[in-house]
Amino acid sequence: MPPIRRVPLALIPLLLLPLTGCGTGGESRAEAAPAAEGFPYTVTNCGTKTTFDAPPKRVVTMNQHVTEIMLALGLQDRLAGTAYLDDSILPEYRSAYDRTKVLAKEYPSKEVLLGANPDFVYGGYASAFDKAKGQDRAGLQKDGINTRLNIENCTEGKVGVDQLATEITQVARVFGVPERGRSLIAEERRKITTVGTELKGSAHPSVFVYDSGDSSAFTAGGKGVGNEIVRLAGGRNVFADLDATFGDVSWEQVIKRRPEVVVIYDYGGTTVEAKKKRLLNDPALADVPAIKNKKFAVLPLSSAVLGVRVADAVQDLAGQLHPGTL
Repeated sequence: MPPIRRVPLALIPLLLLPLTGCGTGGESRAEAAPAAEGFPYTVTNCGTKTTFDAPPKRVVTMNQHVTEIMLALGLQDRLAGTAYLDDSILPEYRSAYDRTKVLAKEYPSKEVLLGANPDFVYGGYASAFDKAKGQDRAGLQKDGINTRLNIENCTEGKVGVDQLATEITQVARVFGVPERGRSLIAEERRKITTVGTELKGSAHPSVFVYDSGDSSAFTAGGKGVGNEIVRLAGGRNVFADLDATFGDVSWEQVIKRRPEVVVIYDYGGTTVEAKKKRLLNDPALADVPAIKNKKFAVLPLSSAVLGVRVADAVQDLAGQLHPGTL
């Protein structure tokens, strides 16, 4: 224990002078420091309530679509690290992304994550917060790290443009740039409205989304934004009644629902051509209109989740479902 130093009595009045000076306009440094504009800000996200006293400074993004939200909001200077791309980053964000440290090809270990010294972790999927690895949201909070999970993972009911607006609005608010969020949302809505106007009166072909699968088909259900993208692009998801964002269905169900177009999600190690080949070479599917007529459309997986690609995905898919209309 360090020795206790005694203060001479004559010095005590001098030591007290800064305290008595407060009444004449002096302030301590803590009292004088202005709070960041718009803070504190409290938000409840997927069941987790967080109060931010100031914008986060060191952020790790887990999953591509949340990384692109950060970059679209001009927040690349806050990124301490990133992880898990499904495909290529959007060209307009490539330069900013290339200046960001990639922590892992997929999800980093907790040791690597903590090594980035983040004060905020932003996950695109619930799998980003793996309790088995000690990276669940409650565990990270105990380590002094705030978190956010993209709301497509916890929205009750269907996910659409309103939920995209909520995601962008809340993230922009957390980082103290609400005006950037408003501009981004306005641009997304403008593009989608334009597509709707141009497709007015068009037929709505039935669509089967093929993500992956061999013994069964992994497809887009009715809850996720992927279903909404199909609808806004002038299509009709044949598995819109599936009460999930993604789910497995039998090939018998696919045959029974007779989709006119197959939308293939492009990502990972299995190429689009390999997925087409699997469908075209299955004799059980030969009489399905989409397979018989070789009607395929393609979307990157990163365009079919709740992120800044939604409006562009609607435009892209609409052009494939309605060639010559847009």
